Amino acid sequence: MFELIIETDFSAAHNLRGYKGQCENLHGHNWKVQVVLKAEKLNSIGMVMDFREVKEIAEDIIMRFDHAYLNDLPDFKVLNPTTENLSRILYNELKNRLPAGISVGRVTTWESDRCGAVYFE
Repeated sequence: MFELIIETDFSAAHNLRGYKGQCENLHGHNWKVQVVLKAEKLNSIGMVMDFREVKEIAEDIIMRFDHAYLNDLPDFKVLNPTTENLSRILYNELKNRLPAGISVGRVTTWESDRCGAVYFE
């Protein structure tokens, strides 16, 4: 099994509904996203997938979150805009855009240098 890792980032604001503490107030983060893809075989030139292509797909997905108020986005009308939910949304969207034979291993979303959440199946 091979794993390919890329990182990207975006900035966004949110507030957590139902949270008792400072995070219920409007605040922002410079989010970092790490994507791990898995494949059992390499392509004809010895790659899981071109890093550039993976990063383009990931950045296309997160573009709608960049410089947005997450609570206003359709993804978070019902779901709380937590780091955990962001990781799950990114994972599921990546899964649907990858070529056959490549799967998402995990998505880690960091809201700070010390706090992040991982989603995997």
